[in-house]
Amino acid sequence: MTTPRADAGSPYMHWAKLNSTAKFNLATSGMANLSLSELGVTLEELQINGPTIYGYDPLIKALAARYRVPRESVVSAMGTSFANYLALAGATEPGEEVLIEQPTYDPILGAARYLGLEIRRFKRNADHDFALDLEEVERNLSARTRVIVLCNLHNPSGVLSPDSWLRELGLLARSRNAYVLVDEVYREMLFSAEPQTAFHLDPSTFIITSSLTKAYGLSGLRCGWIFAPPDLAARMWRIHDVHAATYPFIAEYLSVIALEKLPQISARMKSMLDENRALLRDLIEKRGDLDCSWPDYGTIVFPRLKRGKIADLCRLLRNEFELSIVPGEFFDMPDRFRIGVGAPTSEVRAALEQLQHGLDRYSATLAVGA
Repeated sequence: MTTPRADAGSPYMHWAKLNSTAKFNLATSGMANLSLSELGVTLEELQINGPTIYGYDPLIKALAARYRVPRESVVSAMGTSFANYLALAGATEPGEEVLIEQPTYDPILGAARYLGLEIRRFKRNADHDFALDLEEVERNLSARTRVIVLCNLHNPSGVLSPDSWLRELGLLARSRNAYVLVDEVYREMLFSAEPQTAFHLDPSTFIITSSLTKAYGLSGLRCGWIFAPPDLAARMWRIHDVHAATYPFIAEYLSVIALEKLPQISARMKSMLDENRALLRDLIEKRGDLDCSWPDYGTIVFPRLKRGKIADLCRLLRNEFELSIVPGEFFDMPDRFRIGVGAPTSEVRAALEQLQHGLDRYSATLAVGA
């Protein structure tokens, strides 16, 4: 059953925009924001208008070169969420079926609902550290499945799915005449000099979305992209014509500069994230009230609260400790919460101290009520 457009939207994004900010913030999943001066650009150098037709040609070429993808397979997009929307719109027709991992990033579900798609789910088992299970996917495939959708790194757990597993998934999808859509925005947090993408596993089956928004402190540029088979890429460009015509030239221009400077930006962000992850891991390993699989990369983890209710914990953290975390209800797992540690290390350290005190306080309230 499809969802009426009047009811479409993303509960998580609504919450994030209105309720996630706090003095101490562990709700954001991206890295700390860069300033214009840190890109080595002055206002005098910028131009408001420039040549952007089906993307800004230097940007399309830069993305194609960085990921070793044919130019005709590259579509630029305003961030990863819009890239996911265009990818789903280009690969499906209303009423067709998509198979989406559970848990997943809520705006992906919102896009599928808005496009009038039938949604089926396959589960990532928390008891197996949210690893993907090919048999679970196959059990939930149907003859009507058009696209299989997942995030890698997984959001909310941060788990990396290896290319060996994705290759098997691609073979399964191809045998069913389906595509595999992989949101790779957090995979950028491997900070590789030669970044890999699942698109190379089978360019006729895989559709990839990503952006500069999470790993590099460049969210404001909204520099996203899609890698797709050329016929689908052309269709996505035409769908975009209906929505926004062209992209802001100033953002595309700055994105080209950012891509040229990614080696330096990556080194800085990786160093910061390594330190932040060490602080987070130290806290989690000392807690007896949390159960958490530890991902090898990225800013986010998705711990389970062993006792009590996440809604009560979130309320206490916000009201008494000015701290924000993401309730697991937005990922269909209400006994968990998501933490992100991409902020400057001094801010992460202070926020984790608040979390420590807040968890202690919450445990004490449970003991009193026992």
